Amino acid sequence: MSSLLIRGFVLGLAVAAAPGPIFFLCLRRTLVRGWLFGLVSGLGVATADGFYAAVAVFGITAITSLLTGERKALALAGGALLIVLGVRIALEKPKDLATPVANGRHLAWAYLSTLGLTITNPATILSFAALAATLGAGAGGGYLRPAFVVFAVLLGSAAWWCLLAGATTGLRARITPRVIRGMGTLSGLAIAGLGLVAAISALAG
Repeated sequence: MSSLLIRGFVLGLAVAAAPGPIFFLCLRRTLVRGWLFGLVSGLGVATADGFYAAVAVFGITAITSLLTGERKALALAGGALLIVLGVRIALEKPKDLATPVANGRHLAWAYLSTLGLTITNPATILSFAALAATLGAGAGGGYLRPAFVVFAVLLGSAAWWCLLAGATTGLRARITPRVIRGMGTLSGLAIAGLGLVAAISALAG
């Protein structure tokens, strides 16, 4: 069981650490808004990873079929959201970047936005399904082993976002506001570009 926990933790960490639009989004949020905003954003991703891991290891066929069957629609929705977020980030004014985020409404948005963006990426469920099979964590032998895997995946993903938020906060203290604004513009363009690629790929498919 301990080996299963370790492998599940590594799986969650590896999936979370894969570079992509969510990585840029959480990195930028930490640089601009601070570690708490970046951490809460990352926890939204970790929640989605845990959900997909549960679907994969418990073998919830109906949900898996729904997600894979609606892959094109989900990819279009996720791509559109990324484009909107990316353009908004790239065009954000300097005075907005200096505005502190200290209330629950903004933190709730940080969490729900990354949760929604990750949920609309159907490729994640396919990755977890394949990797869960290699772990031998199916629900055929009961619910304890799959539950441990889901917990370990969630923990591994959350650990990555904690590390990223902490490391980025240290970097944030050493760079100027001008550099932060430049990085925000670049990350916004990168996020919008990745969203555009996802939308075009979905339409071409």
